[in-house]
Amino acid sequence: MNSSGQVFERLVSIVNTLMGENGCPWDRIQTRESLKPYLIEETYETLEALDGNDPDHIKEELGDLLYQILFHSKIAELNQEFTIDEVVNNLSEKMLRRHPHVF
Repeated sequence: MNSSGQVFERLVSIVNTLMGENGCPWDRIQTRESLKPYLIEETYETLEALDGNDPDHIKEELGDLLYQILFHSKIAELNQEFTIDEVVNNLSEKMLRRHPHVF
């Protein structure tokens, strides 16, 4: 069985390939602005899946929402602003700060 880190790294690698030189032409031309409607759509679809309480549908929609986060992070990386590692690290640090009673 793969660790969650290995699984996540595989997904990051897929995003890197899609956004790379020989990647998907559609993915490569996307911008933050062009992706906004998809981010909203995936958020609403995730909420609908949660309302339906179907674990398989929730799993699918959470994946689509996660892809949007990776997509935006890759655009930022290409713009030399930040990386997905920095996003995840910032979130980890925030969770530690917000939960001193646990950590």
